[in-house]
Amino acid sequence: MRARLPLLVLALAQLVIALDYNIVYVALPDIGSDLGFAPHHLQWVVSAYVVTTGGFLLLGGRAADLLGRRRTFVAAALVYAGSSLVGGLTESAGVLVAVRAVQGVGGSLLFPATLALINTIYEEGPARNRALAVWGAAGAGGLCFGSLLGGVLVQSFGWPSVFFVNVPMGVALAWAGSRLFPPDGPRAKTRRFDLAGALAATGGVSLLVFWLAHAPQAGWGSPSALVCGALSIVLLTAFAVVEIRSRDPLVPGRLLAHRRLIAAMALTALYSAGFSTLPYFMTLYFRDVREYSAFATGLAFLVPALVTALGTHAGERAVARIGVRRVLAGGMLAGAVGAAALASALTADGPYTRLLPGIVLLGLGQGAVWTGMWIVAASGVPAADQGVASGMASTTLQVGGAVGLALLVALAGGFDHGPPDSARLDGIRAAVFAAAAVLCGGVLLALAPRRAATRVATS
Repeated sequence: MRARLPLLVLALAQLVIALDYNIVYVALPDIGSDLGFAPHHLQWVVSAYVVTTGGFLLLGGRAADLLGRRRTFVAAALVYAGSSLVGGLTESAGVLVAVRAVQGVGGSLLFPATLALINTIYEEGPARNRALAVWGAAGAGGLCFGSLLGGVLVQSFGWPSVFFVNVPMGVALAWAGSRLFPPDGPRAKTRRFDLAGALAATGGVSLLVFWLAHAPQAGWGSPSALVCGALSIVLLTAFAVVEIRSRDPLVPGRLLAHRRLIAAMALTALYSAGFSTLPYFMTLYFRDVREYSAFATGLAFLVPALVTALGTHAGERAVARIGVRRVLAGGMLAGAVGAAALASALTADGPYTRLLPGIVLLGLGQGAVWTGMWIVAASGVPAADQGVASGMASTTLQVGGAVGLALLVALAGGFDHGPPDSARLDGIRAAVFAAAAVLCGGVLLALAPRRAATRVATS
């Protein structure tokens, strides 16, 4: 029971993270019309969250290691609660985007702290794998509740309710975490925070993600895109120089030589670019092409979320039987086939059941890969470095999603020939096919020679 209660809180934290990210999708059309967003600016309700989360994850991971995992968890939960309250009360598009950015900072603290707590409370092996599967299933539950609950709330109470719902959950997580997690203890006086490295990494990654989200709209050769890209390169170069010279770097050099962690980082990037971008395009399909209501759109996401939850449990069991490498390759392959089948089934008037084969394959593959890649990322990493290791893997998760979404949105927007409705459907279908191609890259990575791929025990 002592181990189950902390896991319950950690799973609920992951549910809130997924909920906060996905609940906004269903509300986007109402937010855009109510607050006067220009059509090409509406994606910043999503991208602002992605930019700050991706930029601050390394900082959040190191904060969990140095300031304390429990302290970081509690602070992050309170940031979620406070920013969500402001988001629900605002009547300004600019303020809402800023709120989403602050929520992203909360996510960049909460995600690595949650993952580091799992990886230190539970021993490496079956116990940790089982905890990661429960944690992953809670994330899939966030997909389910985010879409379904978002549809219900928007339909009944309007879009501000999708922000207000996070307030009591954030406060409850902060209270429970402060009482159930192991005490952090005093800070080690021999370890410094590496402020210069933290600032350079945060600024460089944030600008990189912002550039990837902004350039497709503004133009890759526009002055703003060029300046943003150049500053990102300068800051990331400065970060590399600082880390080489630092006695206590933000990212220890031993982690950069950790093959399992580097392989997991590459996989998380491809995972996010393929799997995590699809809800955006499916929301556009259900609401703009099929003209579903907010509630109906939420119901349409129920099946994929439930199947993804099943995939996380199946992935944890499969790892013990056939090994993580085969699970990752099989999950990516199932996702690629599922995305291709889903793209082929997207029509202007076909029944929802026609989408189910692709949805089921996608969900099972997504859940299996989600569990497997975090097992790889945590395997063999010392307890003192679990926070920053989680931050490294989750940074590539966010950057991969930002790259994928930016490129796929640009691809979908390139179909401007013919009637508007037909062009929109053609663009969405092309983006889903492209996501399938990205997942094929994940299959190749998982099957790469063992010296460059994951080498994890099957237990």
